[in-house]
Amino acid sequence: MTALEPLLDVQLLHHPVTVIPFDPFPSPAGAECIFLGRTRMETHPVHGVLRRLSYEAYESMAINILNELARSSVHQHGTMAIRLHHALGEVPIGCASVLVQVVAGHRDMAFQSCRFLIDQLKSRAPVWKREVWADGTTWSQGIPVIPIHSKAVS
Repeated sequence: MTALEPLLDVQLLHHPVTVIPFDPFPSPAGAECIFLGRTRMETHPVHGVLRRLSYEAYESMAINILNELARSSVHQHGTMAIRLHHALGEVPIGCASVLVQVVAGHRDMAFQSCRFLIDQLKSRAPVWKREVWADGTTWSQGIPVIPIHSKAVS
């Protein structure tokens, strides 16, 4: 008997993201873990009320990294389906900019995979967040991008 090929859905979308049911849902799976990162209402002491977030990315590199993370999660956590979607462009208050959706055999595997994917996405993917405030914009400090592979220069 051969194992089912995992379903990997990795996309950068030019609009806010939403949850999409896996159809068909992998029959051997017993757990689904979903993380949606939403733009929350905030007030900055200098810039005032947050109006929206805006995202930019080095798109080809981001897609490659997200696909590598998804494959790593399948290998490490035995996940059967993974959806990684990240918004580009404007994301209003209350809307979602990132979706991590994981299907696995058991809840622990699903939770571990979901946490691994969002943590690695935030630290490794070249996606930048600009905060649009009532009186201007700031760039989120974030975490510096860590290269996945380093190549020696000759």
